[in-house]
Amino acid sequence: MSGYTAAVITVSDKGYQGLRQDTSGPALCAMLAGAGYRVIHTALVPDEGAQIAATLTYCADTLEAALILTTGGTGFSPRDVTPEATLSVAERLCPGIAEAMRAESLKITPRGCLSRGVAALRKRSLMVNLPGSEKAARENLAAVLDALGHGIEMLRSQGSADCAAPAQEPRPTPPSADDWLRQAKAEAAAAGIGMYLIHNGVVRATARSAVREGQEAPGVAGMWFDYDEEKAEAAAEKARQLPGIGLVRWWMNRGQLQVGDDIMYVLVGGDTRPHVLSALEALVAELKTHCVTEREQFLPQ
Repeated sequence: MSGYTAAVITVSDKGYQGLRQDTSGPALCAMLAGAGYRVIHTALVPDEGAQIAATLTYCADTLEAALILTTGGTGFSPRDVTPEATLSVAERLCPGIAEAMRAESLKITPRGCLSRGVAALRKRSLMVNLPGSEKAARENLAAVLDALGHGIEMLRSQGSADCAAPAQEPRPTPPSADDWLRQAKAEAAAAGIGMYLIHNGVVRATARSAVREGQEAPGVAGMWFDYDEEKAEAAAEKARQLPGIGLVRWWMNRGQLQVGDDIMYVLVGGDTRPHVLSALEALVAELKTHCVTEREQFLPQ
């Protein structure tokens, strides 16, 4: 079992427009979970190179996902630009992974050679392009899944590839609010957005009971924080359906946090201040109430 983090990005114009159900993304998530990966992010984006590249960069640089899979956009259609988007943000190539997947596909169909998917490294993340069909995506991932774990172990090891123990999984890196806003304003939906609001929750030194109920309580030394990925994304999707809302983005921390550490970032963009403020308040309340587990740790009295 790997224990590493992963992200899955589905690239599909029709899926993004709601005209086709995405089955490849969930299938890959299930395979990753079965191999011991923790899927920390999923996304559905259109066949637009800039958006694919931005999502890959976010998963690698902000989420620091060890493995990033894309599904879709690897064929010969003029709109199939996933390999080019991946190469645009890559730092090093891993040609053997793509070669192994095509070799396995050729055992099943002579059309397996037509996939243009690539594999590459960005910082401490391995990015792998898979075909868009659920069957082909599962077959391709199955062909290399065991090897990917060893590759990530080498990528994240402290010393030589063969003898070093894998590095401890780093805590998520808080996003840059400036980067989020810059990326949001570059999206097509930005034309209908008149306001962006950001919520940034941090660990405070005063106990929750003292702040909310005015009770006597010792000071806070830190906090243990975790969240349910599926519930959080469901809450975000619910907020996206609210009147006037054009953009919702969220990030949450994990593990042992200290006073002053970031707990969460939430960005909401919409047409008017009342709509944006209402959606932001509703989403943050939903996240805190139903999606997170947090335990304050107190200073000795």
